[in-house]
This record gives sequence, C-alpha cells and structure tokens, in this order.
Amino acid sequence: MKHIKLRLFLLILLICLAFASAAFAVKPLIDGAEKSIEVKQAVEEYHVTVEEIRRDSEEKQEVIPYAELYEAMQAYNRELYLFKQNKLDSKSAYELSQFKLTDYGLPDEKFGVITIPKMDLEMPLFLGASEENMAAGAAVLSQTSIPIGGINSNAVIAGHRGYSGYPYFKEIEILEIGDEITVTNIWGTLTYKVAEIKIITPNDVNAILIQEDRDMITLLTCHPYASDGKYRYLVFCERVEADAK
Repeated sequence: MKHIKLRLFLLILLICLAFASAAFAVKPLIDGAEKSIEVKQAVEEYHVTVEEIRRDSEEKQEVIPYAELYEAMQAYNRELYLFKQNKLDSKSAYELSQFKLTDYGLPDEKFGVITIPKMDLEMPLFLGASEENMAAGAAVLSQTSIPIGGINSNAVIAGHRGYSGYPYFKEIEILEIGDEITVTNIWGTLTYKVAEIKIITPNDVNAILIQEDRDMITLLTCHPYASDGKYRYLVFCERVEADAK
C-alpha cells in the first residue's frame, strides 16, 4: 500500500513538473505576443498623432509644427557638436532625456518611429535610454544627436537584443551595407542607409561620437546574442535624402 501511495505521489509530482515546464516554455511566447501587440498599437497611435499634427499645422498655415521644440533640438545638436559631447561620460548621461515632449504640448513621450524593413521591424522611438524607454521600443542615447537631420549629427539608437519574447534588435546581424532604415517624427521621415558595421567594447565611447560633416544614425545593441553584453554591435547609417538639412 505504501509503495502504491509513493508511486501515486511521484506520478502527480511528475505531472506537476511537466505542466510547470510547459508553462515556463510557453511564457516567453505569450509575453512576446503581448509585447508585439503593444508595440504595434504604439506605432499606429504615433502615426495617427503625426497625421493630426500635420493636418492641424496646414490649417494654421504654420511653416513648421512645434517650431519651438524643433529649434531647441537643433540648438541641442549644435551644442553637442561644438562641445564634442563632453558630457557623454556615464550611464546616467545617456539615460535621461534632455526634452520632456509633453512640456511642449505633445500627447506623450514618443519621439518617433524607427522602421527597418530588412528586419521586418517597426518600433516607437524615445529620447533617453532609460529602462522604461528601452522596454517600450528603441531609444536615442542622451548626449548623442536627436534624429531630426543635419550635418555633424549622429543619433545613437539603442535597442535590446531580444527581451521578454520580443525581438527588438535581435536580428541586427542580417543588416548589410546599403540596407535602408527610416526614422519618422512629427516633421517628416528621414531615410538612412547602412554605411558601416562594427563591433566594439562597451567602454569605447569614441566609436559613437559625431562624425565630421556627416548626417547619421547609429544602431547599438549587445553582442553576441544572449551574451550578457560582452560587446556592442554598431550599425552606422548615413542619411541619403537629397533635402537633408
């Protein structure tokens, strides 16, 4: 009788472990599906906001919407170049955004949308690489340029190398020279092409600095995949639009 009870107990234990193992395996898939829906909704909401802003701007006959914010961001980019990004020296320096968009009348803190067709990826873009922003999409490192276009600028855009079942920049290694990437903000869509790919150590700050006379964005993520961030994978992209500011 004791042996029967023991066997029954072991059987129940094995069944429970099997269910727990299955649930553990399925959880990333569920999390990933939920994050995919969340990201897609955020992107769609942003595009709706942009359309409303542009329509309202046309009705008001504004030369440029949110001109005060745009001019402040231009000045910020010029200052970064002039002072050689001398404040890009610590983790806190790139986490905190220099602009609170809602203070300028925008509905939330989404700056834009980054689209990478080769990776079948479209995510909201935020200013400041805080944990919250990185979880919600891609994030521009503070003390690097804001992606509004302009020579002597380099917006470094960070993304997780996969997180909670969602890819983020997981497939970044499929990008090749010439592949296209766009950044949409309330002032337009900027088009860039991959110009160079590089692997660096985490403390190689010089690799992400503004490059003279170039209008750039640089994608940044951990490398290799699932390596706890031993290196950084950089994709340097240069703007190709003829009307670059």
